[in-house]
Amino acid sequence: MGERIPAEVFPPGEIIKEELEARSWSQIELAEIMGRPARVVSEIISGKRTITPETARGLGAAFGTGPTFWINVEGAYQLFKTVHDDDSVQRRARLYSKAPVKEMLKRGWIMPSENVSVLERRVCDFLQIEDINQQVWYPHAAYKGKTETELSQAAQWAWLYRAKQIASSIEVRKYSEAALRKRTEEMKALMLAPEEARQVPKILMDCGVKFVVVERLPHADIDGVCFWVDDRPVIGMSLRKDKIDNFWFVLRHEIEHILHGHGKQVEIIDLNLEGERAGTSEALPEEERIANKAAADFCVPADKIQSFMTGKHPFYYERDVLAFARAVNRHPGIVVGQMQFRMNNYAYLNRRISPIRQFILDGSVYDGWGQAA
Repeated sequence: MGERIPAEVFPPGEIIKEELEARSWSQIELAEIMGRPARVVSEIISGKRTITPETARGLGAAFGTGPTFWINVEGAYQLFKTVHDDDSVQRRARLYSKAPVKEMLKRGWIMPSENVSVLERRVCDFLQIEDINQQVWYPHAAYKGKTETELSQAAQWAWLYRAKQIASSIEVRKYSEAALRKRTEEMKALMLAPEEARQVPKILMDCGVKFVVVERLPHADIDGVCFWVDDRPVIGMSLRKDKIDNFWFVLRHEIEHILHGHGKQVEIIDLNLEGERAGTSEALPEEERIANKAAADFCVPADKIQSFMTGKHPFYYERDVLAFARAVNRHPGIVVGQMQFRMNNYAYLNRRISPIRQFILDGSVYDGWGQAA
């Protein structure tokens, strides 16, 4: 049988105050009776000092209870405090497994509190759940890493809800599928230079698509997500891979989800970590194969890159790659990214893959990199 724990144990100071009131003694008088400094008696009564064996002998002699009584009162109170501290520790442990609390506090997503109940409530409000034991869920289609641990799942859900929180505050016109299809084709003209990507957020919003960027959280290997808020589609990206090829692949992948209405009622996950991959694995959901194929063809038309690589095999000289990139009106880094996947060689011409994050952030509503949305 487990140890019986009392519902409440009073601190020794409370009992001492009752004894003083019964005798009409002051704290100073008790100190004089015990021959101890008045400060010692005051600190014991206020709970700032514990009862030592020496003090227990003095209190026992003064009140006629004997020293053992006071040793037991002090011990019971300290044990009671420890038990309740353990409960607080357990609650915090459960909370920290439910959400990446440390990072959420650091990023200003929730306000700090020493009170675990208050902190629980703030995390629940952020994740839009009633209590900390409730399962977090929201329909979406995501391009992300494997969620093999509870910690990585918690981080990815927190990231998603931050993207949802930001998107909910953005106003855009009514979503138009026709406009999105037309403007997506027009985006191909932006794929020659990294800096042109800054136009993407406005183009999407003109079509009624909300676009937000949230810096990844530790353990949250997620590239992009598509979900819906008030019948408006949202594309969220982490830009964790600051690469021109990855950006355009993930963007087009999520656009395809929107065009098919994916992510409205169910969760659709692509666990392929490489955004530039064609992603034709039979293990993938049909929705993901559709999105991956559209993204790969968007980056470089499949028939053209296949013809180029077949004709040049096995020697892919840089000058030929640059000439091919010009021919298909793509930045060389986008072509190289597709070739890296097809060759399974991610070091090949890696210097040609330009960073792009700075240009995306320039025209986006974003959270991270030292700034809160």
